[in-house]
Amino acid sequence: MPAAGALYRRALLGALPGPGGGRRSGGVPAVELAVGGIAVDRTHLADYDRVCGFRLTDRLPATFPHVMGFPLALRLMTAPEFPIPLTGVVHVGNRITVHRPVTADDTLDFSAYAENLRPHDRGRQVDVVLVGSVGGEEVWRGVSTYLGREGKRGGGRRDQPGRPTTPAGSARWRVDPRVGTDYARVSGDHNPIHTSRLGARLFGFPRPIAHGMWSKARCLAALENRLPDAYTVEVAFKLPVPLPSTVSFGLLPDGGFALHDSRGRPHLAGIVG
Repeated sequence: MPAAGALYRRALLGALPGPGGGRRSGGVPAVELAVGGIAVDRTHLADYDRVCGFRLTDRLPATFPHVMGFPLALRLMTAPEFPIPLTGVVHVGNRITVHRPVTADDTLDFSAYAENLRPHDRGRQVDVVLVGSVGGEEVWRGVSTYLGREGKRGGGRRDQPGRPTTPAGSARWRVDPRVGTDYARVSGDHNPIHTSRLGARLFGFPRPIAHGMWSKARCLAALENRLPDAYTVEVAFKLPVPLPSTVSFGLLPDGGFALHDSRGRPHLAGIVG
């Protein structure tokens, strides 16, 4: 897998004014990146489970292959041909399909590519697809939708196509400041908006915010006993979760789930199908 640290340095250099800075392409790169033979590190898996609230088992949470393959997706997103600069990008949605249980005994092959670049009223969106296979069979697929804001800056709100019904909170979670750094450590996603007050302020957030994929993982951990062997779980990331804060998790009448703040405003809305 590519080294994430070097890729983040590339992204920061690409954001600087001058030759080579900024966006360089009007379309998605016509390339698919692939890495084979990625074994599961059980120590890493256990650490991830603890940070996100999962039980310690050999079965991989649906969100863990996303972490395993994240450096490959990051390599794609820091390529000069990628249409949206990584710095300041907003993760607005994620869809994961688990075709069958994946365990710590499996060795995965990953591929990553971008598709569906499209306009948005606040900029442009693109999907980054990450596929995990075992022995030539696709067992896992993740599609992350990213928004590149153009024009007016400001990070206070995420993409909000609609406001879900506020559920009666079945659980309240205190999200401590260390969630940002702990999840960065187990995920490899060291975006400074999650780990640094200064970094967050540079992109319009008054203080660091939790990773969207931590929020999704934490919700799936709460649903762990309800999930079948094969399923798709899709979420829309709404308002960021500031660090620290207290959030409420609850189930929706349509079978979905949501994460809200103390005023009933949505952080995340999801559904399992």
